[in-house]
Amino acid sequence: MRILFWMIFTAAAFVSMHAQELPREWVDPDTGHRIVRLSDDPGSSSFYFHQNGYTGSGDKLIFSTPKGLSTFNFNTKAIEQIVEGRAGSVVVGRKTRKVFYIKGDTVYETDVDTKATREIVKNAKLRTGSGFGLNADETLLAGSMIVGEMPQEFRPQPAATPAPTPNPNAPVGQVPARDNYPGKGDMMERRLAAKIPMTLYTINIKTGEVKTFHPATDWLNHVQMSPTDPTLIMFCHEGPWHKVDRIWTIRTDGSDLRKIHTRTMDMEIAGHEFFGQDGKHIYYDLQTPKSQVFWLAEYDIKTGKMQKYGMEKREWSVHFGVSPDGKSFLGDGGGPNSVARGDNGQWIYLFKPESGKFKSEKLVNLAKHDYSLEPNATFTPDGKWIVFRSNMLGPTHIYAVEIAQSKK
Repeated sequence: MRILFWMIFTAAAFVSMHAQELPREWVDPDTGHRIVRLSDDPGSSSFYFHQNGYTGSGDKLIFSTPKGLSTFNFNTKAIEQIVEGRAGSVVVGRKTRKVFYIKGDTVYETDVDTKATREIVKNAKLRTGSGFGLNADETLLAGSMIVGEMPQEFRPQPAATPAPTPNPNAPVGQVPARDNYPGKGDMMERRLAAKIPMTLYTINIKTGEVKTFHPATDWLNHVQMSPTDPTLIMFCHEGPWHKVDRIWTIRTDGSDLRKIHTRTMDMEIAGHEFFGQDGKHIYYDLQTPKSQVFWLAEYDIKTGKMQKYGMEKREWSVHFGVSPDGKSFLGDGGGPNSVARGDNGQWIYLFKPESGKFKSEKLVNLAKHDYSLEPNATFTPDGKWIVFRSNMLGPTHIYAVEIAQSKK
């Protein structure tokens, strides 16, 4: 017993000491931009890139830790735990200041200030690909789920080699959000061909009523909701991008199904779609064809017109984002095994559109980041910082880089 106690104490002391050794703040010598570490616990993680983690006023960031969910207060710099235990499918309400999530088979809401928690749906047995969609007036959650049981062959299996830090925002049963892992391509092909019955659903936050609609045998995933239109949902047909018509919108009553992008050539791919913060546009990674010509596409929801912003191959990023004012964009770079392999830029980028192309600025050198963990960068609500997760210093932590260059 004494030996066991000593081992536990030594391990805890080592973790604590290692965390203290990591710098809290520094200026990237390659870019001149200030970086601040926002998390204390190794293994902390921000959410998937299109899952809102900020309060509407921008005073707090909600994030996952090995212990549960915590908040970072940008004004006081204080970190506070608000939910104990693993929480999946997390999204934060900008208006209500509540965080919505799944624990086990129950859907909850928790006030980010008071920690008051309420059960929305018990024993729901819901699964959603990358997190809940939350509508503009914060009355509905949305997601996609399998009808019946997931076939055994598509359930997560123990990795043959140590896997990178998993996404703590991922619900049980979700394949880890990794840019590249052994067997992923084969799994995607088999899962697409399996034609497993699925459906979209909404949850009435007040009453807990679950409504299903749009039954399909397509692989439905990445459900998002417009930040301004309470009835507009975006979702994707998951699978190898060159084989699926990926990006779709639909109304919460199942009407007005629309395909957003139509392929114009063989091996053209479009994906990692997200809403602009004003709700007027949908943005997505576009390659014509795959791994050769790179764009960020902007689709006007009202008119259906598309504009493209070109970029260099090295500027391609796993995920992109748009600033609150819609004038700037970000990219979180790509690793050696990413789609632009052979010429990837491992940086956090800031992009400015100029004559149909992106003019880039490097903010953070991610040469030491293992891209099996996606950075999932996002703009803060004031547009002054970019928040991302990284293992560039060893353990996974949450960092913020200041967009304005530091004065030397």
